[in-house]
Amino acid sequence: MDALLAFAAALIALRLAGGLARRWRAARRPELLLWAWSLAAYAVAAAAIAWGEAAQWDARAFRVYYLTGALLTAPLLGAGSLALTGVRRAAPATLAYAGLAIGVAIAMPVHGAFARHGIPAAQDHLRFLPARMLAIVANVAGTLAVVAVALRSLRRRPLGNVLIVLGVAAAAAGSGTAGLGAGGAAVGIAVGAALLYAGFVAPATFSGLLTRSLRKRL
Repeated sequence: MDALLAFAAALIALRLAGGLARRWRAARRPELLLWAWSLAAYAVAAAAIAWGEAAQWDARAFRVYYLTGALLTAPLLGAGSLALTGVRRAAPATLAYAGLAIGVAIAMPVHGAFARHGIPAAQDHLRFLPARMLAIVANVAGTLAVVAVALRSLRRRPLGNVLIVLGVAAAAAGSGTAGLGAGGAAVGIAVGAALLYAGFVAPATFSGLLTRSLRKRL
């Protein structure tokens, strides 16, 4: 059951990432591309949970999950928020960080035996340096960037920013319930991805509907 929930969450997040990618191709706004990559990483993390739950967790599934879920998703979200505010260095800095994260995930020593079910705890299989420390720093920085930008532009984009903050909270809640089963994390990923996507596109969609409505009245 947990594997099916995780697979469904992966499909939802991947579908939403594709929607953001299409919007980026039309508008060429850098934040849309960064957010699309973030939701794509989220989708791969959910797929890794499905892999681990269906075929039993091992170092391969754990590396994929840790790379995409712990090292990439939050920093990419934060970089998208910074790009939205006009920070031009967000994209190249994120590209450099992504290369570092991939290198760390490939090279990090993974030790200990894996349980058949349940997302493995990082402290049981990884040393603190470098992987766990990098994940902590990257997640804190990415989350702070998302929340800070949301609060700063709350009056300008109230609906979108509230949904984004709720999406981050849902993702954190999913991670917090991982000890009770991979299904909790999968539900958190699905709900978080949906809320984040709605927060990214809702203001533009609402503005478009409002504009069309005014045109009809005039």
